Amino acid sequence: MDAYQEWADTYDRDLMDTMGYVAPALACEALERYLEDRDGSILDVGCGTGIVGDILHRHGYRIIDGLDYSKDMLSKASEKGVYRKLLQADLTKAVDIPTHSYDAIISVGTFTMRHVGPDAFHELIRITSPNGYICVTVRMEAWISENFRDAMRVMENEGLWQLEELYTAPYVREDESSCKLCLYRILS
Repeated sequence: MDAYQEWADTYDRDLMDTMGYVAPALACEALERYLEDRDGSILDVGCGTGIVGDILHRHGYRIIDGLDYSKDMLSKASEKGVYRKLLQADLTKAVDIPTHSYDAIISVGTFTMRHVGPDAFHELIRITSPNGYICVTVRMEAWISENFRDAMRVMENEGLWQLEELYTAPYVREDESSCKLCLYRILS
């Protein structure tokens, strides 16, 4: 949290302008292929300064909430004026959101090394409506070291969600990093 407190003021400029952080735009494009209803409710998990929310808003989505661990990042996100509400929460624990609250969840930059592991998917599934969507990026290093695919398959086999898209995508151009972009439809 201390690192994000110090980085909040220059985060957008550093990532988007300097480093070429392309994962947010790619994830928004993927979600847009499935969530046609621009009045659908979306939770931007790990919203940070609001990069993803801003892109979704420019694509015509209007009911967007943000959730992040860092109060400083949430403060920056509020300045964008695209979120209905912002929530401070730790995704490694149960979140104070009712079951089936959102038509879609999007998360970019949260599932990465030393952030949030695949166990958090259960909570995301819980708060997503049946036939809703979860679109996440998982940075490649975390994908491999934390066995994300195996954890996702368990939830597929349990009938919790159905895989719609899974592919390798660029993450940050400057460091030539990549991620897995995953899009699921909730079954129960």
